[in-house]
Amino acid sequence: EVQLVESGGGSVQPGESLKLSCAASGFSFSSFGMSWARQAPGKELEWVASISATGANRAYSDSVRARFTISRDNANNILYLQLNNLAPEDTALYYCAKASGAFASKSGTRAGHGTQVTVSS
Repeated sequence: EVQLVESGGGSVQPGESLKLSCAASGFSFSSFGMSWARQAPGKELEWVASISATGANRAYSDSVRARFTISRDNANNILYLQLNNLAPEDTALYYCAKASGAFASKSGTRAGHGTQVTVSS
């Protein structure tokens, strides 16, 4: 059974940083691409970033490029998302997702409860 446990969210002020983690189990983590998505209140789920199985390829949405960094630790089955220079519009519930293959896919299967990021002054 695929399990994904997100953590690291919190309440911060604009301009501050957070690092989100996603602990994966139940599948061969190093064989699959992974992604992060977020959902703000009253809005649809929005793809944020993806990374290939090896970590060699990464992709970002225009809204977070140059501020967020996706990375992974295949030895410990953990996916990360470093969030820098946070803005109020980044406020959302952040989810990690497992791709169906090794590529840095924008789509994936979510299996966790997400971690809340709130940015306000």
